[in-house]
Amino acid sequence: MSKFDVIVLGSGPGGYVTAIRASQLGFKTAIVEKESLGGVCLNWGCIPTKALLKSAQVFDYLNHASDYGLKAGDIDKDFSAVVQRSRNVADGMSKGVQFLMKKNKIEVINGYGKLKPGKKVEVDGTEYSADHVIIATGARSRELPSLPQDGKKVIGYREAMSLPEQPKKMIVVGSGAIGVEFAYFYNSMGTEVTVVEYLDNIVPLEDEEVSKQLERSFKKAGIKIMTSSEVTNVDTSGDGVVATIKTKKGEEKLEADIVLSAVGIKTNIENIGLEDVGIATDRDKILVNKYYQTNIPGYYAIGDVTPGQALAHVASAEGILCVEKIKGMHVEPIDYGNIPGCTYCTPEVASVGLTEKQAKEKGYDIKVGKFPFSASGKASAAGNKDGFVKVIFDAKYGEWLGCHMIGAGVTDMIAEAVLGRKLETTGHEVLKAVHPHPTMSEAVMEAVADAYDEVIHL
Repeated sequence: MSKFDVIVLGSGPGGYVTAIRASQLGFKTAIVEKESLGGVCLNWGCIPTKALLKSAQVFDYLNHASDYGLKAGDIDKDFSAVVQRSRNVADGMSKGVQFLMKKNKIEVINGYGKLKPGKKVEVDGTEYSADHVIIATGARSRELPSLPQDGKKVIGYREAMSLPEQPKKMIVVGSGAIGVEFAYFYNSMGTEVTVVEYLDNIVPLEDEEVSKQLERSFKKAGIKIMTSSEVTNVDTSGDGVVATIKTKKGEEKLEADIVLSAVGIKTNIENIGLEDVGIATDRDKILVNKYYQTNIPGYYAIGDVTPGQALAHVASAEGILCVEKIKGMHVEPIDYGNIPGCTYCTPEVASVGLTEKQAKEKGYDIKVGKFPFSASGKASAAGNKDGFVKVIFDAKYGEWLGCHMIGAGVTDMIAEAVLGRKLETTGHEVLKAVHPHPTMSEAVMEAVADAYDEVIHL
């Protein structure tokens, strides 16, 4: 039996990052993967979707070349080539993870891993043991009883990334990050898209003003939005699909070629041996303490299988903290209130901290500032004036409670707010930190200035 210090089950952005950090700390490390190194994120999620979205964005630019004083004729897209580019990007990233495994002397065990008592992992009949076993098996597309996926007409995000041909009409059920990103992509490619959201607003976890702005931008782009609506039945017996949608006004039937179910995720915790080992779970999640230890000594869990936010950067941070704690280093638990969320449709959405509604519900006396990109010189020059930056501060102590952005490139801007909040920066400190002009990022400073009645450009 092969013996390791650390075995990581799953090689997504939680698992492979954990394995690398473990190896850096001197642990003899192995990683188990049943499919492709990099997991869903690199192969079917974060990375290849961004490649698709970039193609859509370039297509948008070309179709609006005249807005920039340019002429571009005979603009068309090759849908299969767009999908192939996305797959090539994913393959390249997966090969990069293979290189990192070799570089860090991590043994890659290909196959289906199952936990065994006594800190063992069985992979397709072969047993391996370790002092520490870290579960990082991630999640998959969740299925609703009213919306069973057949992989052809009713699909999840995985099939949506590699359809053999572009649908003429698509219904997207769910308007979280996955739903709105695919809605933007397919709409930009020329598909007629309808988004169906059960709650009152699309991207319902975002600040309400951001949700309303994205809805306006999407409608302007030709996407149909149905909020406070629910798909109760899908008939796939014909050539396409007929979805029955329950709305406040009554039932409505919509025809489409494909329905994309984007209603959240289901953790991959079945059939991995949790019951055999006695590892405690609750509501589809593995229970862990603040250092990711399960109730059984020697077994740990990180990423989507645990109760924290199901985000790639969260899984990576949890894995690093987990192995550093195992090493005996001084580590501080992750502040889940300071995790940025990013959505990569156009316009992009990025946020961290409390929404205005949450801040009020918590009893804060708040200062709110907002700066629209319509007043930004860089946004005007770039032709990307949709959106704004919104900041929320505690009026008493100046604490930066939340930051919410919608607009071009805001996913690259939100880190300023994350770092500022980590360092307990006050509004006045942000205001007095000179921001470069002309940039989109100076909208952060301008929004803070608005909160403190010092705004110049409004």
